[in-house]
Amino acid sequence: MRRKDPGAGKGGSGGRTVRRTGERGGATVCLLAVGLAFVMVGLFGAAVGAARTARQQARVAADFGALAGAGRVLLGEPAACGRAAEIAGANGGRLLACRLDGLDVLVTAEVAVTPLPGLARMATASARAGPVRG
Repeated sequence: MRRKDPGAGKGGSGGRTVRRTGERGGATVCLLAVGLAFVMVGLFGAAVGAARTARQQARVAADFGALAGAGRVLLGEPAACGRAAEIAGANGGRLLACRLDGLDVLVTAEVAVTPLPGLARMATASARAGPVRG
């Protein structure tokens, strides 16, 4: 609010205007708090998205590894598990376990994920592949 200086025109302040405001920056603090809340929600959403993506990537690595291993099951466990490890690695995973159960191949793969800086986790998935049973 602007108001004329009462001493104006009487040899006082010479027509200067005096500014008086009642603002103390409360809206700025509220705006910063709301902005921080949006940033925190965004970080949480990004972390959840990263974890879900890593879990899906681990599933893909395990599934494809099991299918590749099943294609070589007749050559024995070293050949089947070696191929499963190769394909799981090509899909961004790391083979944790591989074993044969008859003509089926059981594979467990993991993928590293860092949902937030300084927070590293592992997403793990298992898969089984073999001939169709009727």
